Amino acid sequence: RGQYPHRAVRLLRARLAAPRPDPAMLSTGDLEVAVGPAVPYSYSSRPRALSARPREKEPVRYANLMYEPRVVRGNTYALQFISVSTQPRPLEIQRQKEARRRALSRKHAEEQMRQRTPEPVEGREHVCVQTELYLEEISDRIIEVDMECQTDAFLDRPPTPLFIPAKTGKDVATQIEEGELFDFDIEVKPIVEVLIGKTVEQALLEVMEEEELAQLWARQRAYAELRNAELAEVQRLEEQDRRYREEKERRHRQHMQMLQKQKETT
Repeated sequence: RGQYPHRAVRLLRARLAAPRPDPAMLSTGDLEVAVGPAVPYSYSSRPRALSARPREKEPVRYANLMYEPRVVRGNTYALQFISVSTQPRPLEIQRQKEARRRALSRKHAEEQMRQRTPEPVEGREHVCVQTELYLEEISDRIIEVDMECQTDAFLDRPPTPLFIPAKTGKDVATQIEEGELFDFDIEVKPIVEVLIGKTVEQALLEVMEEEELAQLWARQRAYAELRNAELAEVQRLEEQDRRYREEKERRHRQHMQMLQKQKETT
């Protein structure tokens, strides 16, 4: 009872639309209908075996979220879902057109339903009037009035006072006897004389040292020139002695060769 309500309603409508048979020929088959003014609608069908229903799955009890398949892996804020094609689909375009058409029709219907001012009767016309609480005069040119205002003269900024830090210490005093202070102009004179004398003496020593160094350099140059001349003379004498010795040896060899030839000829 009540397993297929929509099918039963369709069957009932088909039976009501069909010509009624004789009540004697009506058999108690798959469908029994009781129609009357005070009897409500009832429906009954033959008992049949129910279809196999899957057993309810027991809830899975996960112990670790790392193995939970419903938990999203990775960062979720970087996921970007990009459509396959950038061109709008025809169904989407048609749906947008339908929505736009419905909005226009709704707006047109609202304008039609809005109450308007009735048309004026013959011989009269509508005029715009002010309905505010306080009326305002409307004119093409606004009335202008010149007013004057005198301001006070600008005073110069007073000079910034010098910053004087607050006194934080304590005043103390000391006693100075006569003779403890000295006269600078008088007592500094011997110190200045010593400094000047020492400076002049040092300057003279430096000048004398420079003169002595100049003389030493001059003597060194003269000695070097003399030494170079003597070395040149010694080299010349050695070269002359070498030539004499070679000449002597050559003459001796010639004399020996001559004697050898004489012996051979004799």
